Amino acid sequence: MKVDKKGHTTIIKETRGDIVWFLENIKNEYHNFKNENLILDITHDPKVSLTDLLNFKELATQHIDGKKSFVIVAENIDFNEVPEDIHIVPSVLEAHDIIEMEEIERDLGF
Repeated sequence: MKVDKKGHTTIIKETRGDIVWFLENIKNEYHNFKNENLILDITHDPKVSLTDLLNFKELATQHIDGKKSFVIVAENIDFNEVPEDIHIVPSVLEAHDIIEMEEIERDLGF
């Protein structure tokens, strides 16, 4: 797991190819990230499925309820199948775009 802070956003990159271990580590270290916008980069693991990523839904909901953005970056996912209540995108650049849009919405009171 590699952590990189850029301004108001923390990018956490999965590096072991073990999505279950990654999720547990995020949960254990969540107190360090709860006040930051989060990007979870899981592009290192090409075999990750949408089902695996939906295990992050509870954590994503908790983070969004805290008025912060939560975006997962993954490849080889059918993005048409992704539920609307969790953000999964194919690139870190798109994740930053979503965070920027959500910050504008929060500033405007939405």
